[in-house]
Amino acid sequence: MKFGTYFAYWEQEWDTSYLKYVKKVADLGFDVLEVGAAGIVNMSDEDLYTLRSEAEKYNITLTAGIGLPKEYDVSSLNEDVRQNGIAYMKRILDALHKAGIHAIGGTIYSYWPADYTQPINKPEVRKQSIKSMKELADYAAKYEITLLVEVLNRFEQFLVNDAKEAVELVNDIGKANVKVMLDSFHMNIEEDFIGDALRFTGDYLGHFHIGECNRKVPSKGHMPWSEIGQALRDINYEGCVVMEPFVRPGGIVGSDIKVWRDLSDNADEAKLDEDIKESLQFIKKEFLG
Repeated sequence: MKFGTYFAYWEQEWDTSYLKYVKKVADLGFDVLEVGAAGIVNMSDEDLYTLRSEAEKYNITLTAGIGLPKEYDVSSLNEDVRQNGIAYMKRILDALHKAGIHAIGGTIYSYWPADYTQPINKPEVRKQSIKSMKELADYAAKYEITLLVEVLNRFEQFLVNDAKEAVELVNDIGKANVKVMLDSFHMNIEEDFIGDALRFTGDYLGHFHIGECNRKVPSKGHMPWSEIGQALRDINYEGCVVMEPFVRPGGIVGSDIKVWRDLSDNADEAKLDEDIKESLQFIKKEFLG
């Protein structure tokens, strides 16, 4: 397993400079830095190549994530919106290739967060999603990029809420470079037993996000980490395990993730670093056995 973290643990904006976090996460003992695709797509070629070079220098694997905005919903029943989403995703894939990134996950099969004020036709939306993901998978394949279908809880999305739905969607897409992405925060809401869901997903699992039920770093909550670690060993998972904690209110990140109180105990950057470094040591012990 490779262990990583999401840049937004330290940030309050999605679109920021990721370069400074490469050495930071390497110094903290991580193998992976996950960046925001919404920021990547706006970077110049020069900046993308610089980020790639920095990651190679520190032996850091870069991965990316995004929740597609509603205007780029690739599952939309409005064909203009769907095509806009496909075009936007292709721009992202072009940028990922330049940055040396080979995996992107999140709500890349629909949009985020879901608008529940409007009627939902899940079967038809699912058909549109499959159609779009087939096209995007073919486009991503030329760059050797894997598309990761993230499972989200019912309050944020409706199309894929548990491991079973994710595996079924990936099967129906039927492309070798489309995998399932699970997240312990969402699983805590939707799955009967997290370990069983991981074992059910098995070889379909391409990426795994971890965080406490309160979105703090692992070890600062009551998630069943030993159960999760055993399940990962049971399926011989060797992919990325990426922390996705959100502990500070404010900015677009705090608003989008709905962090309305300071979960960090008013930590400065040094304390944030200390907390996540300790969490990494804890997780390695629980997951590697």
